[in-house]
Amino acid sequence: MESIGIVAPQRMQFTEPLALQNGSTLNGYDLMVETYGTLNAARSNAVLVCHALNASHHVAGRYVDEPKNVGWWDNMVGPGKPLDTNRFFVIGVNNLGSCFGSTGPMSIDPATGRPYGASFPVLTVEDWVNAQARVADSFGIERFAAVMGGSLGGMQALAWSTLYPERVAHCIDIASTPKLTAQNIAFNEVARSAILTDPDFHGGDYYAHGVIPKRGLRVARMIGHITYLSDDDMAAKFGRALRRENGANGTADSYNFHFDVEFEVESYLRYQGDKFAGYFDANTYLLITRALDYFDPAKAFDGNLSAALAHTRAQYLVVSFSTDWRFAPARSREIVKALLDNKRQVTYAEIDAPHGHDAFLLEDARYHNVVRAYFERIAEEVGA
Repeated sequence: MESIGIVAPQRMQFTEPLALQNGSTLNGYDLMVETYGTLNAARSNAVLVCHALNASHHVAGRYVDEPKNVGWWDNMVGPGKPLDTNRFFVIGVNNLGSCFGSTGPMSIDPATGRPYGASFPVLTVEDWVNAQARVADSFGIERFAAVMGGSLGGMQALAWSTLYPERVAHCIDIASTPKLTAQNIAFNEVARSAILTDPDFHGGDYYAHGVIPKRGLRVARMIGHITYLSDDDMAAKFGRALRRENGANGTADSYNFHFDVEFEVESYLRYQGDKFAGYFDANTYLLITRALDYFDPAKAFDGNLSAALAHTRAQYLVVSFSTDWRFAPARSREIVKALLDNKRQVTYAEIDAPHGHDAFLLEDARYHNVVRAYFERIAEEVGA
C-alpha cells in the first residue's frame, strides 16, 4: 500500500477564549493541524485521529523538507490502508500544551512577552476535546463519522462520545482505559520527579536560562518506554545480550563489572532517552502525564462508568492487546461492559500480540483487518 506522500501542516488560530476545567481561561491559542483526503459535499466522511503522549498532528505522510519524518500512524492512515484516505477526510490535531507548534509552555505569553513556562495552565483530556471541537467547527463538520485514538488518544475518543454525543457516529478506542490505575499514576509520578529534580529544570522556567533538563527527560522516557513494551518483547529483542562481542576475559558471557552500559537493553533505553530529550519539551511532558492522571469520566458519577456513558449515542470499536500491561485488556473490557449496560452497539477485539502497549502503533494483520472491516462499515453508512 502506498503512503499518502507529501503532506503539509497548517496553523489554525482561535481568538475566542477557551474555558478550562481548572477554572482558568486561555485567551487565544493556535493549534497545528494536518488533513488527508477530501471532505465530501455532505461533510459526513470526516474522521478525527487523536494522538498519544509524544505524538502530534503529523499522523501520516512525510514532509517535503523532512522526508524521513514519517507520520506516527502512517501504517494505519493512507490510500488503501485501514483508514483509507481515498474514502475519508482525516484530521490530526496537535493538542494544546504540546511542543509541536500548538500553543503550549514554549509559546510566548502575550501578557509577559516571555514563554509561558511553568505558568501554562494544567490541562485535561476534556480541555483538548473542547479545543478539537472548534477545529471541527472551522471545517463545518457537525458530526464526525468517527473519532479514533490509541492510548491517551483513546481517552480523547471516549471523551468525545460523552461530551459531544450527537457529534460522534463511531468511537474507536484502542489500547486505552477509562482511568489510570494507581500503578500507572505511580509510573507517571516517578517520571515527573526525574524532570522536577533535574538541576536544569529551574522550576519550569529553564527557557530563560538557555538550558534543557535533559537528564530528567532521559530518565522519564526510559521509565515510560519500559512500560510500553512487554516482557516477552524485550526478551526477544534484547534478552541478556551484552553490548560487546566478547566480555572482559575474552568470552561472550563474562562481564566488565562496571556501571556504564553493559547490556543491549541498557544501550537501547539510553538511546531512546537521548533521542526523546532532543525533541520533546519537559513542561509538556509534565502537562500531558498529569492529564492522563486526571482522566476519569466516572468520577462525577460516584465511580459508576455505566452511568458516565449512559447518554452516549455512538457505536464503538474497542481494541486491546493481550500483552499490554500498561493499559491491560481488563481496562478495555470495563469500557465494553459499561457500554453494554447501556445497550450500545459495541465491537470488541482482543488481539494476541507480543508487543505490549506499543502494539497499537505497529502493523499487525489481525489488528489492521479489524480496523479495516470496521471502517468498511462506516464507509457504507456515509456513502464514501
